[in-house]
Amino acid sequence: MRRSPQLMIAFIIVIFTMVSYLGNRTNNEFTGKVQHLAMTTDQEIAVGLQSAPQIAAQYGGESHDASAVAKVQQVGERLLSRAIKQTAYRFQFHLLADRKTINAFALPGGQVFITEALLRKLHTEGELAGVLGHEMGHVVARHGAQQLAKQQLTQGLVGAAGVASYDPNNPGRSMATGQMAQLVASTISMKFGRNDELEADKLGVRFLAQAGYDPRAMIGVMKTLQEAGGGRQPEFFSTHPNPENRIAHIQAAIEQEFSSGIPTGLEP
Repeated sequence: MRRSPQLMIAFIIVIFTMVSYLGNRTNNEFTGKVQHLAMTTDQEIAVGLQSAPQIAAQYGGESHDASAVAKVQQVGERLLSRAIKQTAYRFQFHLLADRKTINAFALPGGQVFITEALLRKLHTEGELAGVLGHEMGHVVARHGAQQLAKQQLTQGLVGAAGVASYDPNNPGRSMATGQMAQLVASTISMKFGRNDELEADKLGVRFLAQAGYDPRAMIGVMKTLQEAGGGRQPEFFSTHPNPENRIAHIQAAIEQEFSSGIPTGLEP
């Protein structure tokens, strides 16, 4: 009986959290899926623009290699104009000066980054398109806004579990219950992260072909990154979970997208 107010508060938190999460629904035109999001498109763009300078500074700022910068922007614009076309997002393509860290990433709203270190490892223009196309896939699939919504959901449920399980006469038990809830939440977030990567790969495959590049270039990117790692994984794999069967998933996406065979005349 003494704990009934705690249970009531926990129940209210759960209801509020679930209603907030389930109430924000939208259909994604690129993935064809219903998503639960925590930001509007305008908010995503604002977050990306505000965060871009600080993120770039962590990698030595923008590159001063004019020809390399132009190549990144040229390939990015080609993907944008031929594959994505009409979009509310403000895509900008950045080459970062860091020549040691092999990485690429995108911020919500359309800010796409690749380091000089990764660019120098790529063998073809198609591989560069594969990296950029994958990151653009994250943007249009709205993975940032989706992940934020999931984090808010799990945080609300973890908070409710903590309130419901708190026992002033046995605080150790309450702590253990809260830790277990956090573990469950982390496991869920990791699963969503891997799924996001595979979805971005599938979109990248589609974007490359639509822009006139051979989608098998994405397999080349994975092999290049594996070779570059040697005994140590490139930073790319810390921000992009790398299941052992990542290449197999890309190959499956290619076969699914082009069941009658890959079109001829595509650039490698």
